[in-house]
Amino acid sequence: MRWILVGASTIAAEFMIAAFRANGHEVVSVVSSDAGRGRAYAERHGIPQAFTALDEALDDPGADAVYISTTNEKHHPQALAAIAAGKHVLCEKPLAMTLAEAREMVAAAAARGVTFATNHHLRCSGSHRAIRDLIAQGRIGRVLSLRIFHAVHLPPHLQGWRIDNPAAGGGVIPDITVHDADVTRFLLGEDPATVVAQMSASGLGQGVEDSAMSVWTMPSGAMVFAHESFTHPFAGSGLEVHGTEGSIFARGVMTQRPLGEIELVGATGRETVHYPGHDLYTMAVAEFAAAAAGTGQPAATGEDGVKSLAVALTVRDAAASGRRQDVNYGDAR
Repeated sequence: MRWILVGASTIAAEFMIAAFRANGHEVVSVVSSDAGRGRAYAERHGIPQAFTALDEALDDPGADAVYISTTNEKHHPQALAAIAAGKHVLCEKPLAMTLAEAREMVAAAAARGVTFATNHHLRCSGSHRAIRDLIAQGRIGRVLSLRIFHAVHLPPHLQGWRIDNPAAGGGVIPDITVHDADVTRFLLGEDPATVVAQMSASGLGQGVEDSAMSVWTMPSGAMVFAHESFTHPFAGSGLEVHGTEGSIFARGVMTQRPLGEIELVGATGRETVHYPGHDLYTMAVAEFAAAAAGTGQPAATGEDGVKSLAVALTVRDAAASGRRQDVNYGDAR
């Protein structure tokens, strides 16, 4: 596949360009609103062309797909333009600022007949897939609860708009809670139903929240506790899944790299769980390409992106109101 990068972003530089190339794909252009930044980015990463206008990049008939990693408020118009041009689209999370915008993106792709996916990379982790398999195999019995702790310290080079610009989609809830929502849905195979939550600015947030805690009820009766933050340098990350017959403890697995340890604990003792150490983004691109070729499905579809956004929006609403909120999935449910 031949890719257009929309956004001269850090995630593309650190992970996605290598993932495209590892799959034998080509990155043909990058789009940046800053002409100088775009040219420098293209030169640094060996990309043939840099544009400031998305339409110019989309005019390339040889480009198959678009990867969008701009600030959140730009995803909706950029995705719609790419879809209208007949390109397949892999979009960073959260898909959009509102549920209505996200639904429109998914519907437009379906109508145009192109593949549209959300880059929820944790679904591609060998650790998360191993945990999902343990649950599906009944190794811990009926799931009673899930605890996700995803409280980290946001490094300085990633702060910027994430900590001070609500108009661009800043805040820990759109940045990290969407991940935890998708992980929950991926592992448990069901959608959160109701949410109670609190949020705060605990050191970095300027006009946006930088820490959040929430409890979600699931249709099965299981409960989920989620903790996200930009301000916890030594907390570590991970998840625990507790069931009637055992528990899964996973440490250091909420990461962009194939790291972390998993332990299964039950009546017969403790067992270290081994898992494949493949690159998450290389796997995501491979599964996206298979879907575009009509031979598979993306790791996270557009509908998955809509649902993770719906949960995150509900967490923010519940925290702002101080009341339990039902999760509204709209047309995607």
